[in-house]
Amino acid sequence: MPQAIARDHETLDQICLRTLGTTRGTVEAALNLNPGLAAKGVHLAAGDAVQLPDAPTTTTRPTINLWD
Repeated sequence: MPQAIARDHETLDQICLRTLGTTRGTVEAALNLNPGLAAKGVHLAAGDAVQLPDAPTTTTRPTINLWD
């Protein structure tokens, strides 16, 4: 599992977006991995270590052309 270090006044969703490239499902998973993180408030202090989930795998959906 990757670990990220918070910058001053950074939020968890900003950390997930910066590190993993998405916030879909990663913020909730990060909160589950870090008990007590929500008690620190919305903005984290600089230097706070945050355990992050593994980066989600992206799947591409097939596209359909109506005129082919």
